[in-house]
Amino acid sequence: MPQNSTAGVSDETAPAGPLERGLAVLRALASAPDGRLRASELARATGLARSTVDRIASTLVHIGHLRADDRDLALTPRVMELSGVYLRAVALADILGPRVEALADELDESVSLAVPDVDAVRFIAQTTRRRTLSVTFRTGDALPVESCAPGSLFAAEWTPEQYEIWRERRSDPDRPGFTVPPPRSASPGSDEAAFTRRAAAALAQRWSVDDQFIEPGLVAVAVPVRDTAGRTLCALSVVSHTSRHSAGSLHDTVLDRMQRAAAEMASALAHHSPDAAARQAPPARDDTSLAPKEELGPAYLQSLARGLSVLAALGTTGNAMALSAVAQAAALPRATARRSLLTLQQAGYATSDGGFFLPTPRVLELGYSLLSRLTVGELAQPHLAALVARIHESTSVAVLDGDDIRYVARVAAGRIMSVNITVGTRFPAYATSMGRVLLAGLPAGERHARLERTTLRPLTGHTITSRTALAGVLDRTAAAGHAMVDEELEEGLRSLAVPVLDRSGAVIAAVNVSLHAGRTSAAEAHTTILPALRECAAAITADVALVSERQQVRTG
Repeated sequence: MPQNSTAGVSDETAPAGPLERGLAVLRALASAPDGRLRASELARATGLARSTVDRIASTLVHIGHLRADDRDLALTPRVMELSGVYLRAVALADILGPRVEALADELDESVSLAVPDVDAVRFIAQTTRRRTLSVTFRTGDALPVESCAPGSLFAAEWTPEQYEIWRERRSDPDRPGFTVPPPRSASPGSDEAAFTRRAAAALAQRWSVDDQFIEPGLVAVAVPVRDTAGRTLCALSVVSHTSRHSAGSLHDTVLDRMQRAAAEMASALAHHSPDAAARQAPPARDDTSLAPKEELGPAYLQSLARGLSVLAALGTTGNAMALSAVAQAAALPRATARRSLLTLQQAGYATSDGGFFLPTPRVLELGYSLLSRLTVGELAQPHLAALVARIHESTSVAVLDGDDIRYVARVAAGRIMSVNITVGTRFPAYATSMGRVLLAGLPAGERHARLERTTLRPLTGHTITSRTALAGVLDRTAAAGHAMVDEELEEGLRSLAVPVLDRSGAVIAAVNVSLHAGRTSAAEAHTTILPALRECAAAITADVALVSERQQVRTG
């Protein structure tokens, strides 16, 4: 890995202040348990003036990285265009991720891949075993180097300057940014002498053990994955629990297989080369910060927007990029891109080597772990709220669960008469608009099999109970891309639904609007409700694509 340096960037250019402060706001929100804070809380967390926070927030809302929810400011999935840039630019997770999964299946233990991030260990791939006691770390999470097995491997190659950075951090044990807080000096094995001994042992034996350093009961073994020059690129870890293994028995059981897997990974990396498309210069595009600046004036921080576009551009080729390529990808003058790159380097989010730039693992702290764990229902909730505010009717999202639909998100309109449905409610799929959208999205064979095994009971006098008729309805639903159900589930209830898609275009959920049949006609629903409903589904689909770039989104 290239070291974090400012080579290739002019010393005459000063950091872009708004970019630094914007990154501080994003970090503070990413550190909040649910990714949301009030502006006053952001001001306290960052030390910025409230007026500065307001201008930064206004800009981030405009470019789509934040959402204003009443008095709160919340990260949106679009932030993953920034926090995921390391994984897009550096191929480690893409190349080695499938091997991590295969090893976890073979050993029946949780397996992870981590990279060094200055004084932290940052996870970039994780495959866990579903047990009562299991690992909950996610891609993007960070641990202090002194608290885990990979940290000893990374510290084994530290320079005196890197040890000094670590010592400075240890002087502030309350520093945020870690998934598990750094150990206090009184913690067993946490003093500098013990840590340096573990690092020296890791260097000599080429493996390291975590015997409940992170928390009681957790044990792990880590081995290095090296480049052709013998430097440690990343660490492969197997994690277990003392109810299954001691640290010693885990070591004895998995070390040989881990070392062979690490050698296979090193070989795969050595023989990897980016495809031709990844090596090509990014296509030219327009500077999207010009129009908002003219529209919003001083409230819009153009240098912040441009700086974030530079950060996002670092992942467009899947490789290190020259300044000219970064400027082209961000649609900015070279001097503007250079100033942003200098700020990103000084903030620890970019590195350069020989005039070529890469994002660092630290960008993952900008909300990657938080946002990548969101479910379909959680992703949908703000879009449902916006739809209800627009059409003044209740709206929901459901997924297929056996032969039923199960509600995973809902926002009710404020009406005296409304449908009493909550998250977790289930209805027969065949008699609901969302169920028909979900059934229509299945492969033909699976759809036919479900119809054959389902008992079609009449829930009202309007319910379709003929399999032949229902099969025809599902065919028309698949062709039209929406379904309407008139009083088949309940008398007086009309419902309109459209699909939510995953990255491959498969239907994974459905979103609907529930209407009183006497208040809105079928024709009016198609004219006034359906376009807004499709826009809502498209927004949810876009967010699903952002958070599922490297893992399937959970349906709840």
